[in-house]
Amino acid sequence: MALIQFFDVSKRFVLHHERSRSFQELFVNMFRPRQAHEEFWALRNVSFEIDQGESVAIVGPNGSGKSTTLKLVSRILQPTSGKVVVTKRVSALLELGAGFHPELTGRENIFLNGSLLGFSRADMRARFDDIVEFAELEQFIDTPIKHYSTGMVTRLGFAVAVYTDPEILITDEVLAVGDEGFQRKCLDRIWQFRREGRTIIFVSHALSTVRSLCARSIWLNKGRLMADGPSADVVDAYMIDAYKTLEAKSAAERHLGAQRWGSGQAVITDVHFLDGDRRRRDVFETGESFIVRVEFLAQEKIERPQFGIGIHRADGVHVAAPNNVAARCEVPYIEGRGAFEYRVDRLPLLQGDYEITAAIYDHEAIHPYDHHHRMYTLHVWNGAGAADRWGLVNMPGSWRVEQGGTP
Repeated sequence: MALIQFFDVSKRFVLHHERSRSFQELFVNMFRPRQAHEEFWALRNVSFEIDQGESVAIVGPNGSGKSTTLKLVSRILQPTSGKVVVTKRVSALLELGAGFHPELTGRENIFLNGSLLGFSRADMRARFDDIVEFAELEQFIDTPIKHYSTGMVTRLGFAVAVYTDPEILITDEVLAVGDEGFQRKCLDRIWQFRREGRTIIFVSHALSTVRSLCARSIWLNKGRLMADGPSADVVDAYMIDAYKTLEAKSAAERHLGAQRWGSGQAVITDVHFLDGDRRRRDVFETGESFIVRVEFLAQEKIERPQFGIGIHRADGVHVAAPNNVAARCEVPYIEGRGAFEYRVDRLPLLQGDYEITAAIYDHEAIHPYDHHHRMYTLHVWNGAGAADRWGLVNMPGSWRVEQGGTP
């Protein structure tokens, strides 16, 4: 039985680019020709159905229409055209804590939110202890919300949402907020909802979680429905499209704002990344074969050069700095055109953007011939090869558990 139905739904927003900031500007603008307002279509002719008990992910890049879709399901927005039908109670985790009153305490906000959802005071009193325990706010529950940290508001918002018996649970990037322990707690609760046969609509950029949690995915891009089907197929199609977009962007932005120095006796002429089939790419999955290929031109004979690669996370964390000398791969000399490669059989980096340095030095790494400092961008997704979801690197290992011994 379909609980949610979208019939050829479109949603338009009108963007106002010019706004009067004073009475004087307002008066002057009255006599100017009216500026044309820009129309933005967040969704265009989208149709789908979600049946009772389904766990469905909505994937797509930022600005693709995911949040607009969830707000239509939650009845926060109404469609410009088409029809949205929702037949059960919805609990939406869109902007956690957005409905809280800052002057009221956590306790008062729990009862206020419950009344807005149609629950009596007695109903909320029966749920109160579970909500506070889940949110871990026993010490602060009688403190006004305005004194809460963002994480505290997030925890309370999630707890209220999941303890009001939703038949349809909607989550929008809920696992991107809060600390790691709370994120795991949220995910455990969502899994419990799935086991209970409740309907879940899940939005997240954590595609490994999408694959495991949701059997079905809907891919939106620029407001249009691109694919609807098994998560494994839809996520793969979405990632391939994302790869192409990121690679085009990387090619356009390469060398912008870069830092480069050296004597020029040897110059780096090209740096690119290759996969295991030696195809050029800028986007890789954790666990894939990864090669950095650096092409150069030595203007004269240079004896015993040192080739180096540097890897920094986008926030500046230095991840690694391999070089051929440390690896005992001595090169007698270089002259004319050539290339060096650094290969990693299974890329251990977890999802994120990384900046790659390529350099040619003398053997002692004192004299730089050409140093390209963090000039090249590598994008990494947590793919099927990543056992871990949090942190910097994937560290596959084995577990051993003992029990029943003497304390």
